[in-house]
This record gives sequence, structure tokens and C-alpha cells, in this order.
Amino acid sequence: MGRSGLRSSIVEAHNMYALYHKDQVQKMEEAIVDEGESSTATPDFPMFRQVPKTGVIYATSRASKYGFSATDESWANMGQGAPETQHLEGAPLRNYTFSIADKDMEYAPTTGLHELREKVATYYNHLYRKGKASQYTADNVCIVPGGRGGITRIMAVLGETQIGYFSPDYTAYEQALGLFSRLSPSPFVHRDVNEALMDPKEFEFQVRGRGTGCILLSNPANPTGQSIEGEDLKKYVETARSNETAVIMDEFYSHYYYDGEQVSPEDGGADDDSNWPKTVSSAAYIDDVNADPILIVNGLTKNWRCPGFRICWIVAPKKMVNMLGSAGSFLEGGANAPLQRLSLPLMELDFIRRDAWTLQKHFKMKRDFLLTKLEEMGIRVQWKPNATFYVWADISKLPPPLNDCLVFLEECVKHKTICVPGVFFDINPNGTRNLHRSTCISNVRFSYGPPMRNLELGMKNIKTFIGDWKMHEESSASYAKETFGLGD
Repeated sequence: MGRSGLRSSIVEAHNMYALYHKDQVQKMEEAIVDEGESSTATPDFPMFRQVPKTGVIYATSRASKYGFSATDESWANMGQGAPETQHLEGAPLRNYTFSIADKDMEYAPTTGLHELREKVATYYNHLYRKGKASQYTADNVCIVPGGRGGITRIMAVLGETQIGYFSPDYTAYEQALGLFSRLSPSPFVHRDVNEALMDPKEFEFQVRGRGTGCILLSNPANPTGQSIEGEDLKKYVETARSNETAVIMDEFYSHYYYDGEQVSPEDGGADDDSNWPKTVSSAAYIDDVNADPILIVNGLTKNWRCPGFRICWIVAPKKMVNMLGSAGSFLEGGANAPLQRLSLPLMELDFIRRDAWTLQKHFKMKRDFLLTKLEEMGIRVQWKPNATFYVWADISKLPPPLNDCLVFLEECVKHKTICVPGVFFDINPNGTRNLHRSTCISNVRFSYGPPMRNLELGMKNIKTFIGDWKMHEESSASYAKETFGLGD
């Protein structure tokens, strides 16, 4: 491949990305608004800012150019970060039929229905706080309309402080961290790029050295599928306590573990409360639930496979919950009351235990399928995911320019397949870093949340275009012209 042609194909994919995020690159005069509609030098509504797209929305927008529809089964969507919602074989049945009482047509409290808050507190006490003097109560739980809604509430109640974050991490953090000018985002940088998780000693060193007031992280981590647990997680909590640093623990994938030592009932293990599958929460290492500055964000979206409910929660010290309730009164007004009521049976402990066993078996099967197929195609996975339903794939060994995540996405959508380019997980809330310097430029995230049909079709499509590329390697100049309409 010619050097100039190779550069043009990659640069144009990057330009496509930048145009969707024009407020960050300050190119308003060259802006392209949603779906490629040309804009004038002065935007139609100059009093508004162009809101950048998250990774999933960007990838879906690119797929839409090639006719993607969520109902079109000829597409393989491995970009969407949501679990399949249909009944899984062996899982306890769910009853979603109910009548709405008149009282539930009223506003719910901004901290949620008391009955649901009690059940959430019971869940954490039962799984993680047995034998501990300090126990959660309903006063420690704030029900929120979705995880992002919960994180927004937390950002709204933080004062002027430095807030630490990691990279790669959940794409929506980039927007959340930039919502309020009184917050100063600060990246926690890994000294070793081959390190998936930060060592607790390094974590404490950075917290103390920066004087960080708050830290936001997903655990287990989206997109890498790695998990801080055991003594390491205990030390993270201790660092938060001793340094009076709030830690926001996004634990949305805490039921998706595949390396537990427990034996499932299906394989001969006890089918009762004595035998739970592996789950992880920082709640296990908190000393005083009303003093330790740990905020746990979780909900029905992922672990209960009910993303459409938008019923989630924040577990935190009582004083923080009161602040979060106040924030809800001027933000979104609280979660849906009827669906909070419908959620109550899903929070029964025996249901959770049985459902989690089935979930882990099913998603482990999909994970193993995906890892096998990626290896066959020469796509490396540096960190085998032991949690979540994501694979953080390394495409650096593919022939250029396929080894660039933005170009890789363009080829995927041409072949009716969706993934998310790695650069979206390279959290950059201040828009100060150069995309070309991203350490995630040769990574893509594949989701094995969707049904198996999606994975089988997606792997088949990707294998096809990688094979075609290797057999009929076109020039990069031709690629750029075909894909982006460039050149003579």
C-alpha cells in the first residue's frame, strides 16, 4: 500500500468521527449535523451546542447509512451494550402482567418507592454484609431512572472538586464528566499499557498525590471485562475511606462472572440459599454504610436483563441519598412508579439466585464462542473477560488500514455488522487529546449481550471481509475513494 493512500483512508475515517463531534474539534463552519445533512456556517440554533454521540449511537448512525434497522435480522448488532431480554432456558419465570393502582399514577418520591428501596437494601445485606454491625436500610437507597440518570444526579450534587477517571472505560462517562463546570476531570493513567487494572498501591498513590475528591469507575469494567475484587477491592475501599475520597462504583455487571468456584445446581450443587453464584460488590468491604464515601450504582438494566424498565439505584450513605433526592427534584423528577412496583418480585432473593445461575451459564457459552471465532480470525484478545458481556479485541495485527478501529467499523457496517470503535472508550471529557494518539485506536468492543444468532452472523460477516481483504488487497487510495468519495 502506498503511504499517502494508507494515510488518506485512515484520516478520512477519523474525520468522519470528528464531524460527529464537531463541538470538540471546534469546526462549526464545516459541521455536518445528524444523518449527514449539510449545515451553513451559522448553525440553525446557535443558542444550542452540538451534543456528541456515544460510541453505540455513532456506530449505529454509520450502520444506518447502509440500511440498518433494529428489526432487520440480516444485520448482526454486536455494538449495543444491552443483554438479550427473552426467557432463558432454566431461568425462573417472570410475570410482567399487572394492573396499575390509582396511587401509582401519582408521582413517586424522588428517592423511589419505599418498598423497592427496602428490597434493594436487603439484597446487599444478604449477599455482602452478613455478620456486619452496619447494615443498609431503605434510607441508604435512591431509586433512579436508569444508570446514566443516577450518575447525572451524583455529578449534580458534587461540589467543586477534581474527579478521577480511567481509560478505557464506559463511553457515557465522557459526557457525564463534562456536564458541570465546577468538576475538574482528571485521568488516572496506567504506567503500564499492558495493565488492565490499576494496582491498589498505585491507586492510593494517585489519589493522595492529586488530592482527588471523587473517582468514577466501572467494576467489572466496560469494555475490558476485567474485575477488581477480593483484597484489591478491599484496598480501594480503604483508600477511599482514609483519604475522604468518594468513589462511584458502577457495578452494573456484578452478576456477569464466569470464573466462580461455586457449583451450579444443574451440575449437582445445592439449589438453596447456601449456594449462590459468584457476584462482586464493594458493599462487602464497607465498614460503616453511613460514613464510608462509596456510592454503588446498579439496577435492573443489565443484571436483571430489563433495560427497558429504566429502574436503577444508588446505594450510599444516608446523607448522600438525601442530596440525591433533592437533585432528582430538579433533574428528571424520579423513576416510573408503576414499573417500580412491577420490579418488586424481581428483587426476591430466591429469584435473583436462580436467575443469576442461568445468566452466567448462558453468557459464558456466548463468551467462549466469540473468543474462539476471534482467535480463528487472528484478532487478539489481550485480556480474557471474566465478567461483563464484552470482548475488548485487539485488531492491530490485521492488515492496514483494517487495524484502525474507525476503518474497521466502516468495513463492518458495509457487511451488515456493528461493533464499537475503541476510541470511544478513551475517555476525553475536556476534548484535549489528539485522536491519533489514542491508545485505543487498534481496539474494538464486541458485545455478546445480544442473542447467539447475532454473534454467529457477525463472526461470519467479519471473517468474510477479512478474508476478502487479504486475498484482494486494494490500494488505500481506492479504499478512500470508494468509502468516502475522495480522490479523482
